[in-house]
Amino acid sequence: MFNRNRNRFLRQLAAITSISMVAGCGVLSSGSSEDEGPIVVGTTSAPSTLDPAASWDGSWELFRNIYQTLLSYPHGAVEPGPDAAESCGFTDSSNRTYRCLLRADMRFSDGDPLDAQAVKHSIDRIRKIGVVGGPAGLLGSLERVQALGDREIVFRLNKSDATFPFVLATPAMSIVDPDDYPADALRKDSKVSGSGPYTLRSYEEGKRAELVRNDRYKGFAERRNDAVTIRYFPDSAQMVGALRDKDIDVTFRGLAASDVVSLQGQDPDEGIQLLEGAGTEISYLVFNPKDPWAAKLAVRKAVAQIVDRPAIAHKIYKGTVEPLYSMVPKGLTGHTVGFFDDYGSPSSSKARKLLLEAGITERVPLTFWYTTDRYGSETAPEFRELKSQLEDSGLFKVTLKSRPWKTYEAGYRKGEYPVFGRGWFADFPDAENFIAPFVGEENALGTPYASPFITNNLLPESRRESDRGAVVKQFEEAQQILVDDARLLPLWQGKQYVAASEDISGGEAALDPSTIMTMWELYRKTSW
Repeated sequence: MFNRNRNRFLRQLAAITSISMVAGCGVLSSGSSEDEGPIVVGTTSAPSTLDPAASWDGSWELFRNIYQTLLSYPHGAVEPGPDAAESCGFTDSSNRTYRCLLRADMRFSDGDPLDAQAVKHSIDRIRKIGVVGGPAGLLGSLERVQALGDREIVFRLNKSDATFPFVLATPAMSIVDPDDYPADALRKDSKVSGSGPYTLRSYEEGKRAELVRNDRYKGFAERRNDAVTIRYFPDSAQMVGALRDKDIDVTFRGLAASDVVSLQGQDPDEGIQLLEGAGTEISYLVFNPKDPWAAKLAVRKAVAQIVDRPAIAHKIYKGTVEPLYSMVPKGLTGHTVGFFDDYGSPSSSKARKLLLEAGITERVPLTFWYTTDRYGSETAPEFRELKSQLEDSGLFKVTLKSRPWKTYEAGYRKGEYPVFGRGWFADFPDAENFIAPFVGEENALGTPYASPFITNNLLPESRRESDRGAVVKQFEEAQQILVDDARLLPLWQGKQYVAASEDISGGEAALDPSTIMTMWELYRKTSW
């Protein structure tokens, strides 16, 4: 398997995957919940697509449960382990040839064979379709995929890449049935042909996904329930209301700060437990160089000089997030506080000086875009706070605009927004994953960001090293370049919160290292 000389890094990451119970009671035996109906999970993060070749976003939440990848994260692991594969590993010392052997007699849920050709088809179509802002950006180091016989797959890389196993473990690399997923186009219907722990029995876009046990599944997951229904809510208030009314059993992704605070101070008799833990979710602004104002370095730096992160964290998020001064969050090897080091505390006078030195004397007009239904109920108040901070300086005139995620995503991929907000949940737990996805011509933002020294020097250097604790210097240099360019402006780092009825267990085990909920860990307590 993947080189294990990552211990220093992994010890730090262990804290990220640990969850501590701060309210609730009872940890008892599990049993089948079949006779009690499915466990119902609520979230405010609905999928944008059901086709893995199109998604580099929160759709992965669903994918992890209905599709399968060669590698994944068994409970408690912070590096990839086999899932559809029986074994995987580099076969050379330069980390350029990676081989996987599939488990024997693998099948998709409809009975079709899942063989090496299906794996090759699944990976190749990602690059061939090449969705803008899609997961093809994760495969920059892949030269070609070879299927050798029915079970052996060999990945030939065009450069050393010690993080490639982490890429294979992302839900973007989900294995799909070649009979149902064209090699050169996305699947058009709302059905799924996968091999994950569950099959998708029914799906209503933006409303619900009904998952039932896949009896043909072969992998590491030990399912502790027979069925899960995921309900998608427009906001936290409705989701928590459904939890309190016992219409759902668990909430994940999108709990508003006010609801977290309310649950923290709840009456124990209310019968709801709140699980809290460290997380690597980040929120940030993206500046589009196609916009005449956002393209100016002085404008971007002036915004960076004014933004008051602690005010956002405390006024808007009630302390449920922390100010973030780097694109790499705390808890990961290589984290820095570059934006604080360079800009210090918010200062309108320093921002004015930056603009005057660039010959800008009028108020700068900027349009900030955000999505209404992806990152939680505080997004709109957060952007109103940003607008207030910038306009109170007397240096900016900010217009706010918003859209639902599906049209919002299409808009930023087309380059329509001068400045826009994004959130990021780790593809895999490594500092690289908070740098590499945002730079280069093909990135997760759909907004090209040429940074040759990062893409041609620092990242290749880091990928040659299996011990991720040994590449701190490269990550620090890359983060300083991001600070100097100010194309991306980190705002805050989130914590993880899961609220659940008191008769539900497994929430503390249900989050993998990329904070995706693995629904199979949830179960109903059978006794008290």
